[in-house]
Amino acid sequence: MTGQYKGDVTPEQVWDQLANNDNTVLVDVRTLAEWKCVGEPDLSSLSKCAKYIEWVSFPDGAPNVNFLDHLMKAVPNKDTTIYFLCRTGVRSVAAAIAATNAGYENSFNILQGFEGAPDEKGHRGRKTGWQALDLPWTH
Repeated sequence: MTGQYKGDVTPEQVWDQLANNDNTVLVDVRTLAEWKCVGEPDLSSLSKCAKYIEWVSFPDGAPNVNFLDHLMKAVPNKDTTIYFLCRTGVRSVAAAIAATNAGYENSFNILQGFEGAPDEKGHRGRKTGWQALDLPWTH
């Protein structure tokens, strides 16, 4: 544990945990624009659905002051293991810390996020992250 949240995990580790543990959920904290324009994790083969709660809003980047209220509605059981996903693994750290402080002690950050680091041409989703690892996703 990092002291502020449970820890960091790779996208592959998250997929394995979601597949093998019923008490797990993926919370995507990117913006509506990112979900619609870039893509979303597809957990349908696991008979699960990701939860979508913006950490900040688009286009102004203002913090979602209702984040914890939305999280409590989406994941009412505070014993649930939550994996937070963002574009690169930065906003998801902040979300994991906030969730931990709200009593969700099993909050994890997904390293590399959905798109990961840019490649040599500046394109994301090809080098690291959920997309680059070819984990299921939809556009």
